[in-house]
Amino acid sequence: MKRDFKDAIKNRRTYYSINDKSPISDEAIKEIIDFAVLNVPSSFNSQSSRIVLLLNDNHKKLWNIVKDVLRKIVPADAFPATESKIDNAFAAGYGTILFFEDQSVVEGLQNAFPSYKDNFPVWSQHTSAMHQLTIWTMLEDAGLGASLQHYNPIIDEEVAKAFNLNPKWKLIAQMPFGTPNSQPGAKEFQPLDKRVLVFK
Repeated sequence: MKRDFKDAIKNRRTYYSINDKSPISDEAIKEIIDFAVLNVPSSFNSQSSRIVLLLNDNHKKLWNIVKDVLRKIVPADAFPATESKIDNAFAAGYGTILFFEDQSVVEGLQNAFPSYKDNFPVWSQHTSAMHQLTIWTMLEDAGLGASLQHYNPIIDEEVAKAFNLNPKWKLIAQMPFGTPNSQPGAKEFQPLDKRVLVFK
């Protein structure tokens, strides 16, 4: 990493204005994902996270799926604004990372440890969130901008079909990324004394 850990976390931001260029190679992007998948923790070392990297036409295919699905449910007069947002903020990027959780792993843990049955789906979401933050931060550190989107579950079936994915993989989030066209505005912070308590 070019920055130390604290600076990398601090500099991670949401970028909606991105383009279809990357300052690093596709192999380097894959290495970031591989690093996260190998090193991010998971409950019971379940290793339930599954990541799909979409580049080139496959990246475009995803956002066409999103538009096709939304076209059926968004009022016709509101759809142009929706389409513009997708085309200019997400599809305009270099690629998209899809985050999944393998439900066969979650169900296996539920069967093996029934007393924790209700917790495993929640812990699985925690694992996915840690993967998302790690990859997002490392992309930012490499000069890429990203945002986190949640068009699931309405696109799940079409995405699984389009990319021939295991139906037991549950889609959690979509992360479009590319080179930033501009910097985000100043971030607002709520007072820490309302958010952090210390007891000595």
